[in-house]
Parts: sequence; C-alpha cells; structure tokens
Amino acid sequence: MRYKLTFAVGLALGYVLGTRAGREQYEKMKKSVREFSQNPAVRNAAESAAQGGREAAGRAFHVVSDRVGDRVPSSVADRVRSLRERGQGDAEDDWGTSNT
Repeated sequence: MRYKLTFAVGLALGYVLGTRAGREQYEKMKKSVREFSQNPAVRNAAESAAQGGREAAGRAFHVVSDRVGDRVPSSVADRVRSLRERGQGDAEDDWGTSNT
C-alpha cells in the first residue's frame, strides 16, 4: 500500500509540475533524456546490466530446475518448452531488447 501511495503522489506531483512548466520545458527535458540515453557509456552500462541479468536468470533457472524437478505439472513444462523453442532463433526477446 505504501508503494502505491508513493507512486500516486509522485504521479500527481509530476503532472502538476509538468503542466506548470509548459511545452518548452518538456521539449528541453525530452532532448536531455534522449542525449543521455544515446551516450555510449550509458548504453554500455545498460547492456552490461542486461547481460548480467540474463546470466543471473540462467543460473537461477538451473537452481530452480534442480530443486523443483518433476513436481512441475506437465502442462506448465510443455508451455515452457514451447516458449524456449520459439525463442531460440530470435535476436530479440519479447521486451524488444536485443541480446547482443
């Protein structure tokens, strides 16, 4: 509940400040964010974080698989298997991020 309230307050505050700042300020902020996100150092850091997350997820998958074993219902196991097979040749995942 606390997080929902914090989010709602932040959303309301952002809306009020955004409407008072006007379109010009919005365009300046948008340009700053675009420049920041296109910075090679930022892109490298984001990609490193994504790669680390993928590696951690892979390790977690193996640990969970070993512990859960055959206790997973066959319908779930079939769905996971089909999702894995579908995604093996893709260069992008379902979130639109590249795996490079």
